[in-house]
Amino acid sequence: MLYLVPTPIGNLKDITLRALDILTEVDVILAEDTRTSSKLLHHYNIHTPLTSYHQHNEHKVLQHLVSQLQSGKKMALITDAGTPGISDPAFLLVRECIKNNIKVECLPGATAFVPALVNSGIPTNRFVFEGFLPIKKGRQTLLKQLAEEERTIILYESPMRLVKTLEELIQYFGEERQCSVSRELTKMFEENMRGSLKEVKEHFATKQVKGEIVIVVAGK
Repeated sequence: MLYLVPTPIGNLKDITLRALDILTEVDVILAEDTRTSSKLLHHYNIHTPLTSYHQHNEHKVLQHLVSQLQSGKKMALITDAGTPGISDPAFLLVRECIKNNIKVECLPGATAFVPALVNSGIPTNRFVFEGFLPIKKGRQTLLKQLAEEERTIILYESPMRLVKTLEELIQYFGEERQCSVSRELTKMFEENMRGSLKEVKEHFATKQVKGEIVIVVAGK
């Protein structure tokens, strides 16, 4: 049995009671970064053994984990924050479990793009989630495609690249396209900046940006 367990994106209280039960009951917890996850587990006095599972070792350990699951082990997969599989490792293991008739359950819970979208003031009825844009290869091609997208567009970005990405969005989408940038969601210094791409870019260009970033852009 494999459980996909969302963890808080900031505020440690944003975890479900069921998630805490699962993390306590499984045989092992697969964690993207055991140091980060240890803080959460320590906060809730959970002593389940942790093992690393991340994008750099997922191919290497995949078959071993499947064998353990087939032998009857119960595992929970968590990432540093949010729901596993959303711009984080999970897909390979889930696909292999399905191939081998291993039961998989995903608990509902925290995902950064949902609150960012809902509080953006931009239409939520139809949207496309692109995660992180390619750093180099394919970036311009994708931006050209997204410029014609009629649905609301959701992107993840690092604080170091935020202003550059906003400048590129202005280049391809036009400076008056409406957007919202959310950072540090659920944390003490949460910020949601809304306006045109030009206004939002100018706001962040004058400050040192920290925290996880979600960009929501109106469709064409």
